[in-house]
Order: sequence, then C-alpha cells, then structure tokens
Amino acid sequence: MDPDLLLIFCFIIVVTAVIGVSVNGIVKKALDYKRSVNAPALPEKSAKVAEIEERTQAIEDRLRVLERIATDPEARRGAELAQEIEQLRIEQKEDAQ
Repeated sequence: MDPDLLLIFCFIIVVTAVIGVSVNGIVKKALDYKRSVNAPALPEKSAKVAEIEERTQAIEDRLRVLERIATDPEARRGAELAQEIEQLRIEQKEDAQ
C-alpha cells in the first residue's frame, strides 16, 4: 500500500472523528438548553399530577365505603342496595348492546 494513501486514509479518519465529537457536543448543549428552558413548566405539571392522584385516591376511598355498605350482609338495607346495583349493571349492559 502506498504510504501517501495510508496517510490520507488516517487523516480522513481523524477528521471524521473530530467532526463527530464536535457535532455531538453541539447537539448535547442544544438539548441541555431546551431542557433548561422547559424545566420551569415541570413543577406545574407535577402539581397537577399530584392533585389528580389525590382526587383519584379520594374517589377510590369513597367507592370502597360504598361497596362495604352495599355488600354488608348484617345491614338490612345492604342486601337491597346490592340488588339495586346489580339491576343497574344489567340495565347498563342492555343499553350498551
């Protein structure tokens, strides 16, 4: 192999590596900048997510209480409520079809 050709080949590899590292650095800085610009919006979203989770937990707690009331065999009204709930479920299935 010709020594000049080998030198040109090595030069091309080095130049390609330097360009790749430079482009990588530029892209990384651009992405970091975009993240820093968008960072103040994240706590607001986190507050919304926390509020939704809190409301969801409250709804689940209420649902558990209602299920306990409806399925309580000791309560006289519990059996009636359970039958009413089942009837509503049947009606809802019929309406969906």
